[in-house]
Amino acid sequence: MRPTLRFLLHHPAHFIALGFGAGLAPVAPGTFGTLVAIPIALALHTYAGDTGYLVATAALLAIGVWASHVTGRALEAPDHGSIVVDEVVAFLLVLFFTGVTPLRLAIAFVLFRFFDIVKPPPIRQVDAALKSGLGVMLDDLVAAGYALVVFAVGQRVLSS
Repeated sequence: MRPTLRFLLHHPAHFIALGFGAGLAPVAPGTFGTLVAIPIALALHTYAGDTGYLVATAALLAIGVWASHVTGRALEAPDHGSIVVDEVVAFLLVLFFTGVTPLRLAIAFVLFRFFDIVKPPPIRQVDAALKSGLGVMLDDLVAAGYALVVFAVGQRVLSS
């Protein structure tokens, strides 16, 4: 089943899980979901401070677990491609650590999308093993971890 605008607006969980509409993109919904995180991160960096940023990200993670579960059930696919709140939350976490200057944001975006698409171990195993809202969120958090490690190593190597 391919979700529609009607589906998106039918339940608050669908609106959240589909990344406020980004998951309706006909191609690359995960990429569009990742892009949704950018204005949110910019606003949080500007107005919320570090604690507020982390609290907001944790809250969206918890809400995302619920929303992904409800929406996955409704779509009859636990990790349907249109569910992109996991990309939003994971990329918010990446941007918390990398910062949001244009170059850092671009590098972080490419790294995160690479690991989210390629799914090196254990990302693929987490994705396959946990067919729930938590599983939907966790595989992207592991991809975020990979992106952050590569970003940190690259920063360290280039500053030496």
